[in-house]
Amino acid sequence: QETVHAAMMETIHIASLGTLLALILALPVGVLAAHNLVPFTPLNLFAKLILVSSRSVNSLVWALLFVGIFGPGALAGTLAIAFRSIGFVGKLFGEALEETQAGPIEALTAAGAPWMSRMTFGYWPQVKPAFWSIALFRWDINVRESAVLGLVGAGGIGMALDSAFNLFQWDRVAVILAAIFAVVIVAELIVTQVRRRVI
Repeated sequence: QETVHAAMMETIHIASLGTLLALILALPVGVLAAHNLVPFTPLNLFAKLILVSSRSVNSLVWALLFVGIFGPGALAGTLAIAFRSIGFVGKLFGEALEETQAGPIEALTAAGAPWMSRMTFGYWPQVKPAFWSIALFRWDINVRESAVLGLVGAGGIGMALDSAFNLFQWDRVAVILAAIFAVVIVAELIVTQVRRRVI
């Protein structure tokens, strides 16, 4: 069962690092997609194209692509989770930015505040609850998705599950499925608790 525990930890690391990487990559794209922040339609459309492209490709397809480039393992899984999540995070973050109240931003602009100050003190306080909500929700989804990615060689518990299936080790399959179920429930509880504290 040591290998099951190690594979489960790898799955959680893939989900967490993939989500973190997605946040870093998606936030600039979300800003570019928000017309009130970047009032330049070709740039908005280009950002939205990136977000749609990310969402339209299934995480298993991303995983197969990265396994082909980097070989089997956790790196392929992490990148698959990240690239799949960019569209989701960027779209919702961009929409949150577009729904912000204009008053505080206009006041900062009138006071001669630079762009960074308007972002920090005008937009961020308004979108912070949405940002944390999006990040936690996506991490919760990614924990589930990363459990499956191993079936195509992208690291984590899925690889252990695949080998157990191939060797007809049904007791081991049962243990792995129970571990996945337990981790999904724990992730759900963590997200609920953190949301209550943060939002």
